[in-house]
Amino acid sequence: MAELAALEDPKARAVNEKHGDDHGVNLGKLRAIAKGLKTQQELSRQLWATGDTAARLLALLICRPKAFDRDELDAMMRDARTPKVHDWLVNYVVKKNPHSEELRVAWSADPDPVVASAGWALTTERVAKKPEGLDLPGLLDIIEAEMADAPDRLQWAMNHCLAQIGIEHAELRARAIDIGERLEVLKDYPTPPNCTSPFAPIWINEMVRRQQVR
Repeated sequence: MAELAALEDPKARAVNEKHGDDHGVNLGKLRAIAKGLKTQQELSRQLWATGDTAARLLALLICRPKAFDRDELDAMMRDARTPKVHDWLVNYVVKKNPHSEELRVAWSADPDPVVASAGWALTTERVAKKPEGLDLPGLLDIIEAEMADAPDRLQWAMNHCLAQIGIEHAELRARAIDIGERLEVLKDYPTPPNCTSPFAPIWINEMVRRQQVR
């Protein structure tokens, strides 16, 4: 904790706080600490228990993803608080855990929009890598009905799923683009030069174009 406190940088904190993350540690330096510590599950649990955002990010880098049981991951998700901790928990831990599919189904239907967004993130992963067994038209039905009015984090996750369906599944591409065009979610999102807009129709068309160039 002292080592992490010593890395606190006011400029980094100011940038992070704009995104809802209450820490000021450079993530490159955080990863360097994790590399030195290697995998330490017990230390990971102790760091998580502090509730400190930088400590929790470090905890997620040094944990053993398959060592958590379902209820433990569910409790961690509900306690994750900040976007970066939430994001790393889903991507670095839950996706590699044997309970990920069970949690995907449970979280997608959760009344808490932040928890539900984790379910949608896991669904997006399946759309891309293992779509067998998913009701893709049914997912588009839900997105069409609910995305426009969803809270920010949930809306972002649903939009990513919409784009992924359009990118990966040619037979549903026209419908995915049509939903994006009608709902106009993230249409005016400020996008830096050389980055792809998160507006689904632009995102889908650009990624399909890149695949065709390959």
